[in-house]
Amino acid sequence: MFKQAISRAATRGRSVRLSSSIATTQSSSSPAPQSPNLPSTWSTSQRPRPTANDGPRFEQTSVEYQPNALSAMELISREPIRLVKGRKAVCDGGGGALGHPKIFINLDKPGPKPCGYCGLRFEQAPHHGHDH
Repeated sequence: MFKQAISRAATRGRSVRLSSSIATTQSSSSPAPQSPNLPSTWSTSQRPRPTANDGPRFEQTSVEYQPNALSAMELISREPIRLVKGRKAVCDGGGGALGHPKIFINLDKPGPKPCGYCGLRFEQAPHHGHDH
């Protein structure tokens, strides 16, 4: 019956397109990590890595061969806290054209304070006396 439908469509001058659905299975049962140094998503609007590249644009793209960038949030959390002598810290993101606008961070309250642009953390150095 299937062959008859194909031959009828071919005699009428219509194009016949046959598609086969082949189920692909992943080699591992656990999902791929979001990045090598952070296994989960870090934003509510972010799609997990295995499903982020779905659709016709990525149908012949193998995820295993794509670059797997490191999470910037995890990398910046590994940076040591910079101790500052004084009540304010100045951050310009490394200076020059590759940095960000210079900002001043108030360090009056205890604990590390992050830069709003680059995430570097600053803390007031502990002082035991008055340096006059």
